[in-house]
Amino acid sequence: MLLFACCSVVADEQVSASDIVRAAVDHWRGISSYSEMTMVIHRPDWERRMSMQAWTKGDERSLVRVTEPRKDRGNATLTNDNEMWTFSPRINRVIKIPSSMMGQSWMGSDFSNKDVARADDIVDQYSHTLLSTMERDDHTVYEIESVPFEDAAVVWGREVLLIREDHVVLEHRFYDQDDVLVKALTTLEIADMGGRTVASRQRMQKTDEDNEWTEIRVDNVEYEVNITDSLFTLSNLRNPRN
Repeated sequence: MLLFACCSVVADEQVSASDIVRAAVDHWRGISSYSEMTMVIHRPDWERRMSMQAWTKGDERSLVRVTEPRKDRGNATLTNDNEMWTFSPRINRVIKIPSSMMGQSWMGSDFSNKDVARADDIVDQYSHTLLSTMERDDHTVYEIESVPFEDAAVVWGREVLLIREDHVVLEHRFYDQDDVLVKALTTLEIADMGGRTVASRQRMQKTDEDNEWTEIRVDNVEYEVNITDSLFTLSNLRNPRN
């Protein structure tokens, strides 16, 4: 089934692929943000649902904390300047995630630690090429190929994004070093929230698993909120004060 009604090679050199990707990342995160989300991990024989709160500040700092269910409450992930830590109340330990584990599953989902920790890597460590434009639902959509620099600390051979002209990412595909599609993040719902149009429900799914996926639904989001730097500390990760 064709996803788009039409597709044409881009000839307008004034449209910068790098600028489009940067604008999409900035649009999603804002200067700072607070959000409430629901994550659903679906497997053939079971389904797990978690409610979470998340805070971001700039490109490098974020905190995600589980609020429900009760058995997972307090589990949290902190990222700050390329470093990542997790906290589990059950064992009362803060654990630093080494670089060797960044590709592993985040909270048992189809998202990796890397997906959560460094959303802006694609801006700083990739070159971008505008492949085509297309029209969908009265919106112009840009197809962009992103290839990591040779010295970039990433696992993907390339990534392909479909981004609307209003900065909403419709699809994000991840290819390995052999150019095989490994997984894709697809936007299922779009809504006006926090004063902007955002992807309100997205699904991450590996290509070799038909009935396994993870969805994240944004229930509420606020942008340009006043967040103190002390929120993004190991002390607050273990003993939340906000």
